[in-house]
Amino acid sequence: MDLLDNVIQPYAWGSRTALAELLGQPSPSASCQAELWMGAHPGGPSRVRRGAGVVTLLEAIRSAPERELGETVARRFGADLPFLLKVLAAETSLSLQTHPSLSQAREGYARENALGVPLSAPHRNYKDANHKPELICALTPFEALCGFRRADETLALFDALGLSALEPLLAPLRASPDARGVARMFEALMTLPRERRGPLVDAVVAACGARAGQGGRFAEELRQAVRLGELYPGDPGVIGALLLNLVRLRPGEAIYLSAGNLHAYLRGVGVEIMANSDNVLRGGCTPKHVDVPELLRVLDFRCGPIGLVQVTSSDGVESVYPTPTEEFRLSRIQLRPGVSARPERWGPEILLCTDGAARLSAGSGALALPRGASVFVSAADGAYTLEGEGVVFRATAGC
Repeated sequence: MDLLDNVIQPYAWGSRTALAELLGQPSPSASCQAELWMGAHPGGPSRVRRGAGVVTLLEAIRSAPERELGETVARRFGADLPFLLKVLAAETSLSLQTHPSLSQAREGYARENALGVPLSAPHRNYKDANHKPELICALTPFEALCGFRRADETLALFDALGLSALEPLLAPLRASPDARGVARMFEALMTLPRERRGPLVDAVVAACGARAGQGGRFAEELRQAVRLGELYPGDPGVIGALLLNLVRLRPGEAIYLSAGNLHAYLRGVGVEIMANSDNVLRGGCTPKHVDVPELLRVLDFRCGPIGLVQVTSSDGVESVYPTPTEEFRLSRIQLRPGVSARPERWGPEILLCTDGAARLSAGSGALALPRGASVFVSAADGAYTLEGEGVVFRATAGC
């Protein structure tokens, strides 16, 4: 068992208080703290103590994959930890983005390598050959835009704005109020000539501000568009965001996002788990590179609401957030005095205490897990027991 020393990613949309307070550090922090990474991704691997020294978790796993990952996980994923666990703290919105499927990631990564595009190049789309399905579980009230809304509802939203300048964009959706129409409308938006984008976005933001003040069905969606318009003036992604479902999560609730889902986290703190990848294709509301043809190739334009992950619990202590992916599984363990947890084991794990305190005991020893602490439990560590009072998230492989 290894306590983790983790990397904090200082993205500009991050909070200066959430991660600092979770980790017991001075708050507010000196700069934005957006994501706490726990895992073995090359872009920010955790560090562990082995023997007399400190190594990255990536190095530790690759030096002895079967010992660290177990035979089943090592056979399926080689010398790579298949998941990446994060705490995400959004003070302002992330970019509109999506992630590729496994076949798309492999093809795109090979293509950009063949073209000689450096991995660090700002216009590089594929940083690795893996897909990135993900699940986020809210620690605080959490807001996100996820997946394309039903076409008839999107038409109702735009019709309420009463902007004749939108009619050329809405025409494909009126002709085909389904996923096909949404795809054509979104493509028309993203390929607008640059000289037309600014005036149209400005007009939409102004109409959203006027209409939101009247309340009604889409008032909060319109207010979000105004906020995005203030942050990213002239960005067509501001209009694109109005095609997406607004999702609000209460603490403990989670959503799962498969490949091709266009989304943007707006605000809040959550525990996020994903396949071990950093592939992101952006769709707007960002100063970073947006590759429109590749984005359109990857997006899933199916329409409809985003459902919450239905939690399953077998013992009243550990609640599982099931997903169809084999790279990861996330569960939430609620510890109470006099009640211990002894989870079934089948491979590597990362445990993160987000509230209270826990004690982890195994044949190899015991570790205290105060709030904010995380630990890597290798396959070789065997069975363990968790005791204490608080909440521990448990990340494992899904296979």
